[in-house]
Amino acid sequence: MFTPARKSMPAIDYVSIVKSVYGDRRAMVLGALAAVLGAVATAYKSQHPAMWMVAAGFVLVTIYRYVDMTAFLRAKVGPTDVNEAARWEVHATWGGAFFAFMAGAWCFASMVFADDPACELISLSITIACMVGIVSRNFGLDRLLTVQLVVALSLIAAGLMIKGGFYYWFLALVMMPMLVSFRSLARDARSILLAAVHGRVEANRLASELDSALGTMQHGLCMLDDSGLITVANDRAEMTFAALASEHWNGRPFAALISAAAARGVIPQRPAQRLVETINARQSGKVVLQFTDDHYLEVTVSSRQDRTVLLFEDITSRVKAEERINFMAHFDALTGLPNRGHFGEQVQEEIRLAKAQNTNAPTALMIIDIDDFKHINDTMGHLIGDRVLVETAERISAALGEGALVARLGGDEFIVYRGGRAGGAPIAEDIEAILAAFRAPFQILGEVISSAVSIGVVVADDTEEDLDALMTKADLALYKAKANGKAQAQTFRDDMDTDYRYRQRLKADLKQAVAAGALSLVYQPIVDIVTRRVVSCEALARWNHPELGPIPPSIFIPIAEETGLISDITGWVLACATKECSTWPEGVSVSVNVSARDFRNVDVRKMVERALKTSGLAPERLEIEVTETALIEQKDAAGAVLADLAELGLGIALDDFGTGYSSLSYLHAMPFTKLKIDRTFVMDITESPRALKLLSNVAQLGRDIDLKVTAEGVETEAQLNLIIENTTIDQIQGYLFGIPLPSRDVAELIERMTGESYSPKAKVNLVNSR
Repeated sequence: MFTPARKSMPAIDYVSIVKSVYGDRRAMVLGALAAVLGAVATAYKSQHPAMWMVAAGFVLVTIYRYVDMTAFLRAKVGPTDVNEAARWEVHATWGGAFFAFMAGAWCFASMVFADDPACELISLSITIACMVGIVSRNFGLDRLLTVQLVVALSLIAAGLMIKGGFYYWFLALVMMPMLVSFRSLARDARSILLAAVHGRVEANRLASELDSALGTMQHGLCMLDDSGLITVANDRAEMTFAALASEHWNGRPFAALISAAAARGVIPQRPAQRLVETINARQSGKVVLQFTDDHYLEVTVSSRQDRTVLLFEDITSRVKAEERINFMAHFDALTGLPNRGHFGEQVQEEIRLAKAQNTNAPTALMIIDIDDFKHINDTMGHLIGDRVLVETAERISAALGEGALVARLGGDEFIVYRGGRAGGAPIAEDIEAILAAFRAPFQILGEVISSAVSIGVVVADDTEEDLDALMTKADLALYKAKANGKAQAQTFRDDMDTDYRYRQRLKADLKQAVAAGALSLVYQPIVDIVTRRVVSCEALARWNHPELGPIPPSIFIPIAEETGLISDITGWVLACATKECSTWPEGVSVSVNVSARDFRNVDVRKMVERALKTSGLAPERLEIEVTETALIEQKDAAGAVLADLAELGLGIALDDFGTGYSSLSYLHAMPFTKLKIDRTFVMDITESPRALKLLSNVAQLGRDIDLKVTAEGVETEAQLNLIIENTTIDQIQGYLFGIPLPSRDVAELIERMTGESYSPKAKVNLVNSR
């Protein structure tokens, strides 16, 4: 058997050999022409039809091979394009096999059909000559060579055996050794050629590398004789020596020149003395010399017999890089503050000193976080964001002064450790100093940026307490400060740890609840203010924990967003709400809230299309609600998704308008169909004319841009009457018309409000009966 050439050779060798097979069309044509003329001559002499068929076959094969070789030359195969070369090798194998078959068939026909000695002699002579040509031409491709030899010599041997007679049989038997010898010759030629090519390539490579190394040598080199005199110095060494002494160095004592340079203060005395001692002792080693201009030189001394070789290497960049790496390993590259690892080392050292000095004063750890830093990065860019971080580090350090360890934890978080403080008042002063430092806005690159910080503080009386434990407690206190409205400090209390563990439990239990389908849906009706009919219902998720009871959405929805479960919940709400809505009267729709995380994590359009298809609900009966916060966090993604949903025919509502970063640009840029005014605009309208005026103006704004306007949080008849008399609000949502109800009850409510005239007393009774 043979190994494919493409697997046994380097790519460039394999492609070159395939090209050599196709390289000389003229030689191929001349060889084929000899076979054609010989076949025609034997056919003419014998006048046997089989001989004429062989002659015609030779002509066809010659034409095929000429066309194939021409196509190869036009293909322009790359020098390492193995796959393309393999394809052409297959072509060559087929062409060679056809030619070998015709040559063998010619000899077979001459002996079996023509029965003419002249024909036999001509066919065998030309075929054997062709076989020799095949060996010399195709020796690089073992498969092609073997196929041709086997095909041709097998047919020749068969003809000889059929012809009969001792000598013919003897000739047939020696065909096999001939095949083996031809393959051996080809293999030897291939090995010799490839060895020569590889040897030449390797020799050229080594010569090139050596020449490159000598030509680009960056080190100085000099040799000292047994007396310590400099006998050889290359150009790089002369350039190096120029910094030590301006005179020529060849023939001068190296020790004297180094000692003179040290005496002038060019290099330090101690390293210079150690270098001279190493040379005089005939030892080997390395000495680093530092020049007065912060230039570093490493001298490698190698002594053998009575000669000493000195290798001079400029390691200034390496020393600077090591210093930089050492700095980066311990400090934050942006702010220059210690990083988390180095901060830990500093704190541990302070704790060790406090223990050694038997200091029992309380210590404080603070984690400081910039409020709404992501908003600064997203709206003003990372360049300004980085400058804010740098100035934050400067303000914290300036506010605390000496004695406090300040570090950057990462992102927009900083950490402070203050050890050995007595009592709580100084710690309170530190907190107030930090908060006060951020009351003034940042002024960066012409931008005025107002940003405060939140601080989590833990005070420890026991120096044995682990740093990681302190950081965990400070993190809990920081979380509390954020939850309480930001721009403030919170000191850790034990109940925060309880709250933390409670929250961690809710995270795990919520994941199980979502997987088990343990959430439920309720629907709050939205009523047309004119007809007093239910026109829509908002679908709201509820979670009744088996042990802890009902968990408010204000608690479990943020947890779902934090853990990434919110998209699973959104998909489930869409599926259930559309299915339920399909059973309601045609004029009633359903609205579903979509989170900012949904725009980033899932394909909202596919999720909506799947829910509509499964439920059979018309798109115009589904409304998607999105908050201003979601638009702030995922503006581009939300805009693209909302545009897609609008194309489906869905309603798009801007929910809780007025509670976030209210921006009229969203109303213009996004495909909203409804504006939902937050309950905070409604709650004071019965006591405050100013609040009523503001509500009226917001409602008019929505109507002016052709949006349906819904007021949330309507709970009393007085509120409703003021809204009817003073605003252009279209729809009402609130406890006055119904609390969130399960599916069966909300369906009954829709039926009653659709089938009966509105009666406030009846409505209150209906709600209270639930």
